[in-house]
Amino acid sequence: MASSLASSVFLCPLANPKFPSPSPNPNPNPRRRRKRSSSQSRFSPISACSASSFRNGTPPETECPVPLEQQPVNEYQALSTSFPFSWAAADLQDYCSRLALTGVSFALFVGLPVAAFGTRAVTDPEVDGLRCALGSVFTGLLAVTLAVVRMYLGWAYVGNRLLSATVEYEETGWYDGQIWVKTPEVLARDRLLGSFSVKPLLSRVKLTLVGLAVSLVACVFLFINIENPRNPAEDAGERAVAGVYNDASARSFEPDAFCGEPDLS
Repeated sequence: MASSLASSVFLCPLANPKFPSPSPNPNPNPRRRRKRSSSQSRFSPISACSASSFRNGTPPETECPVPLEQQPVNEYQALSTSFPFSWAAADLQDYCSRLALTGVSFALFVGLPVAAFGTRAVTDPEVDGLRCALGSVFTGLLAVTLAVVRMYLGWAYVGNRLLSATVEYEETGWYDGQIWVKTPEVLARDRLLGSFSVKPLLSRVKLTLVGLAVSLVACVFLFINIENPRNPAEDAGERAVAGVYNDASARSFEPDAFCGEPDLS
């Protein structure tokens, strides 16, 4: 009896290192094991094509025929990092400082020399300086206005493509234009991006354009209403315009004919 018990203990697989020990919790149900294996195979690593599509903003399950550089989300990313469109996407302080620096640079290096050259004929120094200052300010405002208009056109184009349900694209050139209808996932993503990222930028640019337009009109109004002093010596020797009588011009040409007659002017 003792020998049989010892032999049974010796032949037990738990005590013999040559035999592997059974698992403590065996899975008697093969269906559960099959489900687990299928779930593990479902979460396989993402392929290179899928990873590139995620980086480009297109879900891997969406077969988008639009080239990468013509997709609205990629156009938005390219516009937000290009000059000068990235100014509108910056903070309000950086946006205003960049526009002010641009205007001052054009006013000093372009507008001031041109205005100084154009106002040399004015004899009054006060009027001369005022006209020169207004001309330089007008040049700076005009340069900033052109830059802001360019920003508005670019962001409005990208915003329309993001909010639209279709995308117009070209496969190889202008002659083979196509239209792709966005899937619900892509349409929701693009409209969120256009509503919360592009529309605030357009509102900021519109307000800037309104302010610049008012400033330009004020500069033009002041420049026109500045009195240009006339030199009396030049008025005495100017010739009469055909069809218009000028008493001073007539007296300067024929002084003997007006002897003893009162001055009509």
